[in-house]
Amino acid sequence: MTVGLLMLAGGAAAGVFGSLLGLGGGILIVPMLTLGFGRDLREAVGVSLVCVIVTSSAAAGVYLERRVANLRLGMALELFTAIGALVGGLVAFVLSEEVLAGLFAALLVYVAVSMLRPRVARAADGPTDTGGATAAPFGLDLSGPGYRVRNLGRGAVGSLGAGVVSALLGIGGGLVKVPVMHLGMGVPLRVATATSNLMIGITASASAVIYLLRGEIDPYVAGPTAIGVFLGASAGSRVAHRVDLRLLRVLFVVVLLYTAVQMIRRAMGLSV
Repeated sequence: MTVGLLMLAGGAAAGVFGSLLGLGGGILIVPMLTLGFGRDLREAVGVSLVCVIVTSSAAAGVYLERRVANLRLGMALELFTAIGALVGGLVAFVLSEEVLAGLFAALLVYVAVSMLRPRVARAADGPTDTGGATAAPFGLDLSGPGYRVRNLGRGAVGSLGAGVVSALLGIGGGLVKVPVMHLGMGVPLRVATATSNLMIGITASASAVIYLLRGEIDPYVAGPTAIGVFLGASAGSRVAHRVDLRLLRVLFVVVLLYTAVQMIRRAMGLSV
């Protein structure tokens, strides 16, 4: 009972954090289950994918209602992400747990560094020049009010990689999608996080099926954790517009770097 309550509380914290940053909570769920509860890393990834689906379901409706998310852009990129998720789900069972832990740590460090220098794309937070905007497939305009989407090819490649990473590490791909859309495609940060929340549920579903068929999702672990994530994501998505993004970014980076150190120790076989 106590363990279940702790998983519920941890899931709630991850849900709040994930919905605010469009990351799906997987960035905290996997380390929480492996480092805090001693679960197998591959099992934690499967549970995390379930939680990502829950986070997306809880938050996406709110962001669409408030017209923050870019649905057209999200669905265009999700085609590539879903393909990557299927490929990653098959590759995940070939790699050892130590390799997966090392990949997770490397990803954490990369994203932390990327988010430490977001002002390179400062112009993306406001209206941008229409020059250089990328024509979307079938003539569909993927831009939104006050900004123009550019570098669609880069976004497609990044989304494909996000799908692979999602399946390998159980993060829903938001860790890659948000920086790709914000820093690489000129999408404002709030729009990027909201759009990511729309996409991560579909991405996680594509790879979660593979983990489910292989028996890597424990319902007694996934249940309380997913409920906590749902409650946290519902609350987080409703207060996101009131949160100072600068403070949120600093907190995000601190958590990423601390978790990266712990995952590196696990990859090297050291006690954590």
